[in-house]
This record gives sequence, structure tokens and C-alpha cells, in this order.
Amino acid sequence: MSPRQSLQAFLATARNALTTPAAQRTAPLTFVVGNESADLDSLSSAVVYAYIRTYSPPHTLHIPLSNLPRADLALRTEMTAVLKSAGLVPADLLTLSDLPELDPNDTNWMLVDHNCLTGPLKQYAGRIFGCIDHHTDELSVSQSVSLRVVEPCGSCMSLVVEETRQAWDALSREVEGGDAADEDEKLAKIGLASILSDTINLTAKAKVREKDPRAVAFLEAKIRDPVFDRNQYFDDISAVKEDISSLNFRDIFRKDYKEWDESGLKLGISCSVQGFDYLVAKAGGAASLLDDLASWTQERGLDVASLMTTSHPDDEFQRHLLVWGLTDEGKAAVERFRKLGVELQLETWGDGALDDGANRSAWRQYNLAASRKQVAPLLREALKKS
Repeated sequence: MSPRQSLQAFLATARNALTTPAAQRTAPLTFVVGNESADLDSLSSAVVYAYIRTYSPPHTLHIPLSNLPRADLALRTEMTAVLKSAGLVPADLLTLSDLPELDPNDTNWMLVDHNCLTGPLKQYAGRIFGCIDHHTDELSVSQSVSLRVVEPCGSCMSLVVEETRQAWDALSREVEGGDAADEDEKLAKIGLASILSDTINLTAKAKVREKDPRAVAFLEAKIRDPVFDRNQYFDDISAVKEDISSLNFRDIFRKDYKEWDESGLKLGISCSVQGFDYLVAKAGGAASLLDDLASWTQERGLDVASLMTTSHPDDEFQRHLLVWGLTDEGKAAVERFRKLGVELQLETWGDGALDDGANRSAWRQYNLAASRKQVAPLLREALKKS
């Protein structure tokens, strides 16, 4: 078996494949891409899966693509911290800004952390050959693809590890100009970060599945650093992730944002790592926060906007949820959502400080197991009936 490259050299090789003139480019190009929120789980899953599959038979180059523009990568501060632990920087990653104009027939696509291509990549939907995901099955990826894993799990990375652990262990022990164990450790730290972040260090009992602790054990075994401490690693990543003090509200709303077109209507959901109390205080009042959110909804042309938050006041995990109908159809969808969302165990937040009594409501959500993976399908169902 031929030697593999270091993780950094692999990313450089992937970049070269995209910058090679079309006439000299080997087709089709094979991509691995996460969802458009481009969170830590999506970004990391694409890198880990692409690296392992590239150096496993039949040794086809898999290009990990971050599903966001280059300028937005700076907002993923937690990914910057994780990359640093692996000796990498954000500039090593490939983004939508690096994607040349390609004939869809000259591409193949593997989806991780989602199972339906959206946005600017939607044109490639007919070229999907597989997916690994832990969200609701949108039935967009054919049942006949070579690999189709769609099942509940705390982190998509755990499913990636489950699917690649044998291939990973079988990788060549030779690395060009480096040590295989060092590269395995770098890759393991990237993988471990997303699982710990998504499962709150395996303590989110409602989210954790059997494959999550199994993946953590597999990855930890590849870390040789004698001073590495998993709990400290999680704390360090969380501290960076939850610090949004330097961001303006437009950046907060787009930092972890997903958008859907449903029955000709547009739904956008932003997720924040700080609760409504923090956001209202940062804005200088409820009205100012709503003004900033309104500007964002207008920029995106939304029919329904939602803002979801997670926070840990006094070490208590909380979820907050705001839903806002912005058009006549959107307002009707919000009214239907109120009935569909009973399972979320919603209670009015802040004595209605963010409500308008009809089209916009903010709640504390007591069903802590329901993240965007569960809330988005309810909102989309409400939109379908418009």
C-alpha cells in the first residue's frame, strides 16, 4: 500500500485538484460536503471522512468542501480552535468560494450531516452517491446509493467513525515526510471535538446513542499526548464556541443558519449559543433585538424566521425558541406550528417581551432533546399546509 500524505498535505492536494485547469482535470471530481449551517460537526465530518476514504481502496481523491463562503469561515471560531489542535488553520480548508464552475456530470457527491443538497449546491443533487446523517430523513437521497446511513445519533461524526473505523485501522502506517500515529492523533482530535460539542461531553442523555461513546473511545485511543484531557478539551472548545461578544447581530444570526424552501415559502432558522436574556441585554433591549432580527429576515426574504438558542445559566441547560411569521402565508404557518409544537413543551419567555400577540412568539422550550433537527421538520410541516 502506498504511503498516505499528512492531513495538511492532503488538503493541499484537494485544493490543487480544484485549481487545475479544466482541460487537465481528472473527472469526475469526488466531493464530501456537510450541511449549509457549516457547524463543527459538518466541517469536521467532511474532513475526516474525505481523508480516510482517499487513502483507502480504491484510493479515489475525496475533496472535503466546507458548505459556506470563505468570508463566513471566520465566524466558526470553534473550528479555528479545533484546527489549531491539529496543526491546521482555516486557510487549509476548501469553501464554496474555492469551487470552480463545474458540469454536474463531472462531479460525484457524498453528503455528511445532511441528506438533501440545498442552496448553491442544489444543482448537483442528481450526482449524490451516498450520505451519512443523523437528521430527519428528507427522502431526497435515493435508496440505491452505495452508502446510505440516516439514523439518530448525538453527532454525525459518530456515524462517520462507525462507517470508517475498519478502513482507518487499515490505513498505511507510512506517511510521506511524517509519522502515521501523529496524523491519526490530529484526525482523532478533529473528530472528537465535534462529538463532545454535540453531546455536551456525552452528558446529553436525550441525544447520546450507543455509537457516540463507542466513537469517543475509538478516537481517544488514537491520542498519544500524555497530557491530553478530554474534559479540558471540551471546556476549551465550549468557551470559544460560546463567546459571541465580539460579533454583531447579523453575524450571530448567520453564524449557524439553515434555510429551506417549502411549498414555495422560505423558512430560515438561526441558532445561537446564548439565550434570549443575553441577546436582549447585548442588543440594549427587546425592541433593538427584534429590529436586528427583522433586518436579517428582510435580507433573506423569509416567510417564517426562527431563532433557537442554547445556554447554561447557573449551569442549567436551557433552550429558547422564537418563531416569527413575516408574510400572510408565514403567519398562517406559525399559527399551525403552535398546535404542532405541543411536544416541544413551550412556555412563554420573559412575560411575552419578544411576542407581538399574534405573528411572533418566544418561548422557553422544556423539551431539551428537541434541537433544530426536531424543530425544523415541525416548521416545515406547518409551511407545507399553506
